[in-house]
Amino acid sequence: MEQYKGSDVDKYRCFMSGEGEKNTTWKLGVPPNFDVVNKLFEEGRTKVWPAGSLEEQVQNLVKTWEMEIFHKMNPQDFKTVDVTKLTVSVNGRKPMTPQDVAKIGGGYNMFLQTSLPEKLRVYNYKEETVDTAHKLFTTTFPRGFAVEILQVYSGPPVIAYKFRHWGYMEGPFKGQPPTGELVEMFGVSTLELDENFKIVKVEFFYDRGELLAGLIKGGGATITEDTITGGGSSSCPFS
Repeated sequence: MEQYKGSDVDKYRCFMSGEGEKNTTWKLGVPPNFDVVNKLFEEGRTKVWPAGSLEEQVQNLVKTWEMEIFHKMNPQDFKTVDVTKLTVSVNGRKPMTPQDVAKIGGGYNMFLQTSLPEKLRVYNYKEETVDTAHKLFTTTFPRGFAVEILQVYSGPPVIAYKFRHWGYMEGPFKGQPPTGELVEMFGVSTLELDENFKIVKVEFFYDRGELLAGLIKGGGATITEDTITGGGSSSCPFS
């Protein structure tokens, strides 16, 4: 886990500069700048983990992996994962390979999958591409959508942790006007690492409706509770 200490480019994210990235294909042509979301993170986090602690290293690993899946165009450029073995599942769904994630339109669509009827979906992942999803959420959260690790339950090779994601809705979302209010969601995840501390398996568990509920408070289209919860049941979030 020693490799997850940040970098000279970003103190929370690794593998953004140096010899190992000279051939990396970046989405915007250059490494991304996280100064704005880092400010949001530092102002809004509830935990400040000691330098070198397991919690800090897990937090940096999560931030680095998120950076790679959203900003590195080729999975072969990822340093946090073994792309030949990696699978990701959300709320017990079928595990997906990096190729599967690319087919459904990238990370946002992967995280916001649902089996709700299409006419009830606040966010319909089947209608979004990598680019439209990115534009939508960066417009809704112009200061970013920060993540922090709240607790680490177990260390490698299988890391279990609780996380919090948050941002301020300062832009529109699917016809819903901005509220300027805090939108946050909580969840748990497991990361299985290999002997080189690269991720080979990820499982996420969280309530998709917790995020979307915070994005429809401003009015606009008529949305019922069933739209958000899938019938009001809390036994199967994100379904």
